[in-house]
Amino acid sequence: QVQLVESGGGLVQPGGSLRLSCAASGFTFSIYDMMWYRQVPGKERELVAGITSTISTKYADSVKGRFTISRNNGLKRVYLQMNNLNPEDTAVYYCKAAGGLGYARSYWGQGTQVTVSS
Repeated sequence: QVQLVESGGGLVQPGGSLRLSCAASGFTFSIYDMMWYRQVPGKERELVAGITSTISTKYADSVKGRFTISRNNGLKRVYLQMNNLNPEDTAVYYCKAAGGLGYARSYWGQGTQVTVSS
């Protein structure tokens, strides 16, 4: 069955870095676009970064220049390198896979908590 398993979250001080990883299985990873979302309690889930099957990337304005999304099709993993973190980056981060016409097929991971605090 389809699985997306995030890892790499944790507690970090402001200005620090974390690298999130999402391991995929159960679908043809290389042809799916991959995204990282985040959510804080009481707010909608927001798109942080995305990378297409053709390695085109996009970022939310709030993370441009600080976060980098990448993928390794051989390992079936997508990564989110997060630098210069600030408390506003505190959230649960989710990995999403989307494919098919109009993203008819999409899958979510269970999320990993990132907390930025001194």
